[in-house]
Amino acid sequence: MSAASSSLSEDQFLCSICLDVFTDPVTTPCGHNFCKNCVSEHWDISLACQCPVCKTTFDTRPELQVNTFVSEMVAHFRQSAQQEASGCSSEQQVAKPEEVPCDVCTGTKLKALKSCLVCLVSYCETHLEPHLRASGLKRHQLMEPVENLEGRTCTKHNKLLELFCKSDQTFLCVLCTILEHKAHDVVTLTEEYEAKKTELGKTEVTLQQMIQERQGKIQEIQHSVNVSRKNAYKVKAGGVQVFTKLKEAIERKQTEVIAMTEEKYRATEKEAEGLIKELEQEISELKKRSAELEQLSHSEDHLHLLQNFPSLSAAPPTKDWTEVRVCPLAYMGNVRTAVAQLTEMLNNEMKLLTKTELRMAQQFAVDVTLDPDTANPHLILSEDAKQVHHSLIKKNLPDNPERFSAGLCVLGKQIDSSGRFYFEVQINRESDWVVGVARESINRKGLITISSTNGFWIVRARKEAYRHIFSLFLKSKHKKVGVFVDYEEGLVSFYDVDAAAFMSSFIGCSFNEKLLPFFSLCANQDGKNSTPLIICPVAPT
Repeated sequence: MSAASSSLSEDQFLCSICLDVFTDPVTTPCGHNFCKNCVSEHWDISLACQCPVCKTTFDTRPELQVNTFVSEMVAHFRQSAQQEASGCSSEQQVAKPEEVPCDVCTGTKLKALKSCLVCLVSYCETHLEPHLRASGLKRHQLMEPVENLEGRTCTKHNKLLELFCKSDQTFLCVLCTILEHKAHDVVTLTEEYEAKKTELGKTEVTLQQMIQERQGKIQEIQHSVNVSRKNAYKVKAGGVQVFTKLKEAIERKQTEVIAMTEEKYRATEKEAEGLIKELEQEISELKKRSAELEQLSHSEDHLHLLQNFPSLSAAPPTKDWTEVRVCPLAYMGNVRTAVAQLTEMLNNEMKLLTKTELRMAQQFAVDVTLDPDTANPHLILSEDAKQVHHSLIKKNLPDNPERFSAGLCVLGKQIDSSGRFYFEVQINRESDWVVGVARESINRKGLITISSTNGFWIVRARKEAYRHIFSLFLKSKHKKVGVFVDYEEGLVSFYDVDAAAFMSSFIGCSFNEKLLPFFSLCANQDGKNSTPLIICPVAPT
């Protein structure tokens, strides 16, 4: 705080006990001035009633009255100081609700510039001046303005909390360390502050990394949604196109069958009408002859009967109707032919859809390699871990928990995928092979039953047929099988890659753990079935 005038020194208005401007100044019999509250508290805790400045001892405690002259001088000093402060108010800011206000300002509170940890008071720039100039106040510890300064003192010893006990994780004053925390790990607040600040920095770095990871995950999810939206649009558009085409074809075939049937019926009807008309004409002629014969037979004229007998005795000329017939038509051939044509068309559409489906699955192709730690000792793996075939000679390998002990099986290594993956296997043998996926936790010791209930989703070929759920016969012994897995859809599909044809699939599966590529083949059989299974690179269909 600046001096009020050139004739008055600020030190003249400072209490020697609190080192601040007098509040309710009183004068002792020895002539020294103090704040009334300061000197009263001083005498309350002192054994003798002495002047804090000159040490004059009083037999009885003086009855102190506020010194009106000094009080008026202090008031004049404060008023001058406030006027001077108001002259600087344009440079200082009024405290906002979220800012710490000056505790000394009366009326409009200015923004605090510092807080004093000794006075436990926050000061604006004007009221902070004594702490920057007065020798007694310069020793006070200042810090950035904070609220609740009372909470920074020890409730037991009324001393400043300036230490930290790491053992009890609590704040201490100097007396606390001597009386209650003597053997504890105690550091200054500055030391603990720096340590915690460093720790906060590390936490902040970790949080930023977590934020970036989650932002990346959001982008990944949004990308998946966008891809799903595009795929859904393509499927809907393709589905509408296919079903519209099929619907139009069915309606067209229906029209053709109806028209052809009606045409055949009309032709049959016309033929029948012609035959009936011809028969009716002959019937008319025969009835006429019959009437003439009946009339002649009743004639009494012998000459007349004999003269007309030659022309009437024979039946009039007619058609031989013995082999003439109109067969009713069943028309079944028309419907059957139309359905066969539609079936062929549907099969062609299925082939196109399968090719599209296979191309989409191939987009999730992964690099699969065989895991030698899982291979049965009778299996030989290539150096690049892409081929496997059977050997009659059993290798001396450690019987680790991952290895198949009895079945001629081997697993692929763990696959890093986003929930979908695809791989292809070249099979240059006619039968006795198994390809698919299996749970990581499948049983690998002793005889194993390969089925979906035991965690295997596979396709296999025996000597007589290719088996999955149905028996599907192989078209040739050279086969490239594609395997596609979709965790979210619970789907495992198999494709004949060379023919771009669908083989079979498992749907509605529940995958509660990672799936690994699975391969198995039967014994060599003296070289008759010795060709390897080969994991081959994926070329788009």
